Amino acid sequence: MKNFSTKLLCLLLFLTFCFAYQPVFAASKVNLNTATVEQLVELKGIGEKTAEKIVAYRKLSKFKSIDELINVKGIGEKGLAKIRNQITVDVKKKKKKK
Repeated sequence: MKNFSTKLLCLLLFLTFCFAYQPVFAASKVNLNTATVEQLVELKGIGEKTAEKIVAYRKLSKFKSIDELINVKGIGEKGLAKIRNQITVDVKKKKKKK
């Protein structure tokens, strides 16, 4: 019985640790300016057709803000609200050559 109690205690401590540090293991945000269709489909509520529309929009003009995503047909305010915390539009600036 003592062996079972020890194993149970270890399991509970392990689970507590996993849930306590969950943000550490969270996936990074998806960059709208670099994401592939496959990466965009992973977002809640984004299907393959919408992901393709996002990529097509991006080819015309890079995203300057997350709010610009509502310009893509099929994404409205509610859809944007669902994925806002999962996306970013980080723009990598090119280094100047000397």
